[in-house]
Amino acid sequence: MNADKFGFQQTLKRDNISIKNIKIQQDYILKNIFNLASQLYTYTNQIQQLNHTLNHAVSTIENICATQQITPANLTNSSRKIYSWFKFLSDEQNLQLHLNSTYRVRQIIEKTLSTENQSAVEVMVEFTNLAGLYQGKRSSKVVELKINEGFINAEEEVLKALVKCTLFGKNPESTRLIRGFASSEEYSSVILELDLVAEVIAENPQGNFYNLNELFDQLNFEYFAANIVKPRLVWSQIKTYRKFGHYEPARDRVVISTTLDNLHIPKFVAEFVLYHELLHKYHGTKWVNGKRMVHTSQFRSDERKFKFYTEADEWLKKLTFHQR
Repeated sequence: MNADKFGFQQTLKRDNISIKNIKIQQDYILKNIFNLASQLYTYTNQIQQLNHTLNHAVSTIENICATQQITPANLTNSSRKIYSWFKFLSDEQNLQLHLNSTYRVRQIIEKTLSTENQSAVEVMVEFTNLAGLYQGKRSSKVVELKINEGFINAEEEVLKALVKCTLFGKNPESTRLIRGFASSEEYSSVILELDLVAEVIAENPQGNFYNLNELFDQLNFEYFAANIVKPRLVWSQIKTYRKFGHYEPARDRVVISTTLDNLHIPKFVAEFVLYHELLHKYHGTKWVNGKRMVHTSQFRSDERKFKFYTEADEWLKKLTFHQR
């Protein structure tokens, strides 16, 4: 066992490494975030300090891994999930969106409780890398709501549904709203980004059947007048169930699931997913009232210009259905 100045320790578990005290550090950061989310506009220096804490945690864990000649992908599942969460929030835009969403849920809970004359109840809200969608608990003294990080870009009505289920129990309408958003690309893109943070990817565009470089060249010429600068193109080994590609702006990287690198899946399906991700690079991210907008009306209009749009969409729906 070895300890570092951050308080993290490492213990070997078969082929993986478990980071001791990583959960303690996450709990500390979650409480810090909740306290900062007491107001809509947080002081810049407070956010910078939180960002510094997150980056320090990430670099410390990565140094531990480097010492053992492994990568974060070799961490145990629990340590890897928290590391991925640290890394995700070390991006300032993700952190700001996380803070805004925590604030919104905190306000919804406190407003709801005040109507019941229970404003003195202790409240805790956490957006984190959960296995499920949410975990809510209410007693006469405490309300605790843990929400999957995938909901940080959810609409107000979805956040209200999560609060209602926690405070008053599940109901069909709230459950429909929650599950509906969990099936959206806005949700799955965050989940996939978290999954990919720690994954070791051999950045080889050549798959078993399809070459992403060749697909890109064709799409770039046909739909973008050869004006898009080629991003890094990679096949990911990760299993996907709703989303088959992801564009990472910070790395200028498009990751396509190997689910599509299959002789039995038509080439135009892989082309369509790559085209969709290239549209993310082309259009960028729009921010409206603190909400991240990735699928604008112009984006959707351009997406439908793909010559096999209907056929590819049907194929992806089939793949999603069969992987459930």
